Amino acid sequence: MSVFERYLTVWVFICIVVGIGLGQLFPSIFQAIGHMEIAQVNLPVGLLIWIMIIPMLIKVDFSALHEVRQHVKGIGVTLFVNWLVKPFSMAFLGWLFIRQIFAPYLPADQLDSYIAGLILLAAAPCTAMVFVWSRLTHGDPLFTLSQVALNDSIMVVAFAPLVALLLGISAITVPWATLVTSVVLYIVIPVIIAQFLRKALLAQGQAAFDAAMVKIGPWSITALLVTLILLFAFQGQAIIKQPLVIALLAVPILIQVIFNSSLAYWLNRVVGEKHNIACPSALIGASNFFELAVAAAISLFGFHSGAALATVVGVLIEVPIMLLVVSVVNRSKGWYEGTST
Repeated sequence: MSVFERYLTVWVFICIVVGIGLGQLFPSIFQAIGHMEIAQVNLPVGLLIWIMIIPMLIKVDFSALHEVRQHVKGIGVTLFVNWLVKPFSMAFLGWLFIRQIFAPYLPADQLDSYIAGLILLAAAPCTAMVFVWSRLTHGDPLFTLSQVALNDSIMVVAFAPLVALLLGISAITVPWATLVTSVVLYIVIPVIIAQFLRKALLAQGQAAFDAAMVKIGPWSITALLVTLILLFAFQGQAIIKQPLVIALLAVPILIQVIFNSSLAYWLNRVVGEKHNIACPSALIGASNFFELAVAAAISLFGFHSGAALATVVGVLIEVPIMLLVVSVVNRSKGWYEGTST
């Protein structure tokens, strides 16, 4: 992991402090930034999100989809957990914790928005960071690549309908036009641009491609951190008034990560997959494409929304909780292989 990736939680905490401080000191500047939008798309944030997402999507080789048939059982577990369990379990956890258990401690006018943010987070399977988690567990690189390519292909067509369905189940109004626009802006167009750049870089040779990825890799995290500063500049007043909000939002996210990673890990053992397949399958089921979730939350509900804050909490806890999952699957390799068939 790079320094940026390893200490992402630290950087996010710094962004919280910097963003809140700048928002309180220069409110007019951030209000002006908030009004720089066309068709409900904030232009500065839209640019930052493209810088976030495109370098990650360049790593995805959609030609690896043919590798799917090599590990059908592991892919089946991945798809089951990512698309049939994870989003729905998060919708349930959001309802349970945000609408029921924690409702007295949260602003009543933001409850629906918080749940929407959690749903957006769970409906976007991890794209880039899963390569890091897989490498730390000695996961099969071809399996990791093929499951990411397949997930991203599904996400292009399934993200909007799935989010709309879950928002509807949660009795949240679905802004269809904005949702479809977000999918086009933050999934379809970046995928096309990224694959064009990937082909252009690979045409210069693998060494040139690897060198280019080393140079542009930090752009994603840098753009994410700048976006977080903007978010916390807008959210600062609400956080100062209710600092417990972040901790309360973290609870359903943590439970969801533990539940989905455990389920995928166990199911791979049940179907007889190897440990180096079970690890990346479990890890992609636990982590999120939080860059897309942040982008969609801002587009759908705005900078000041609880949805945007909820997705940011996902960023905040992503690295430490995923490193915990990595540690568990590494330490349990003997158990996994000892009785597997």
